[in-house]
Amino acid sequence: MAKGMKYDQQFKENAVRYRLDHPELTLKKAAENLEISDSALKTWLRAAREHEGCVPTRGSGNYSSDEAKEIACLQREQEDTKDA
Repeated sequence: MAKGMKYDQQFKENAVRYRLDHPELTLKKAAENLEISDSALKTWLRAAREHEGCVPTRGSGNYSSDEAKEIACLQREQEDTKDA
């Protein structure tokens, strides 16, 4: 895939699961099979270990609470109003 490609959380977790389910493959070969960089896969594996199997992703769906999501939405609306 192209450099800078964004992957959703499900893809990342599936990639980690694929790597763990295929220990006979090298990290590089597993990444090649998934058409991702080996550094991305390595990063996701580390994140999965640190977050009990979950690979966090950045983006609009990652808020610590409903309140944080609402605040972010209101801030975007305020910025849009200022721009207009």
